[in-house]
Amino acid sequence: MDIKTYLKDKAALVDAALDRYLPGADTLPEKLHQSMRYSVMAGGKRVRPILLLASCNAVGGDEAAALPAACALEMIHTYSLIHDDLPAMDDDDFRRGRPTNHKVYGEATAILAGDALLTEAFELLSDPEINREVSAETLLRVSHIIARFAGSTGMVGGQVVDMESEGKEIDFPTLEYIHTRKTGALMLASVQCGALLGGADEQAFAALTRYGSAAGLAFQVADDILNVISTSETLGKTAGSDAVRGKATYPALIGLDASRGRARELKEMAIAALDPLGEKAEPLRAIARFIVERSS
Repeated sequence: MDIKTYLKDKAALVDAALDRYLPGADTLPEKLHQSMRYSVMAGGKRVRPILLLASCNAVGGDEAAALPAACALEMIHTYSLIHDDLPAMDDDDFRRGRPTNHKVYGEATAILAGDALLTEAFELLSDPEINREVSAETLLRVSHIIARFAGSTGMVGGQVVDMESEGKEIDFPTLEYIHTRKTGALMLASVQCGALLGGADEQAFAALTRYGSAAGLAFQVADDILNVISTSETLGKTAGSDAVRGKATYPALIGLDASRGRARELKEMAIAALDPLGEKAEPLRAIARFIVERSS
């Protein structure tokens, strides 16, 4: 399949829904809502919401019913990027090829925009009218998964250990702890939520969980590699920043060649996990290949 066309089409679907669900730029308080929209609508690959939709489709579900949850995940992901870029954390000037949120709107508004996006995500997930085609039990399970993987034992916890590890020598288990939580957790949540919204049985849910775990880690390993070998123009953010900050990364710990090998290994694990799901899972296989082979 043509993965670039698939990703482009699904990203356009997600973008249109995000535009509908986010408060308008002229809604009071205008600066806050403009700040939220600035980062959410800045583009990006939309990998997490697309993973959710593809997982839903892989088990025969209705992606239209899964779209609000997909948008909620992208809001949470964007909030994490806004906060990640702040001077108190990574102090980045560019994201997705544009000045970071705090560079445009100031640190205070950027913090509040991130807070608002996190809250907006759960408002969207809990809206009975928007989610009228999804059972209350499924919505509860989906909300619980997202909250757990986004919180202190998931994405936020990974970010804390990542910051604590800067400039230090760490072991491999600590590195995998950071990567499976800071990045992998929300990607696994995307796959599991898509499975639930699609009506997956236990076997399909288990297969997609194995896929999400491997693909999520592969994404961060690939990011680590790109931060070393790519340019700022290609990445849309500062290349080489991991080494400057002494970040815990795969290339720093095991070298570039071994990191590339680990990324390929994780890709094959993700693809193999989808064997029980047949042809409907082909987009997920293509996404796993894209995650490892992308250039930005």
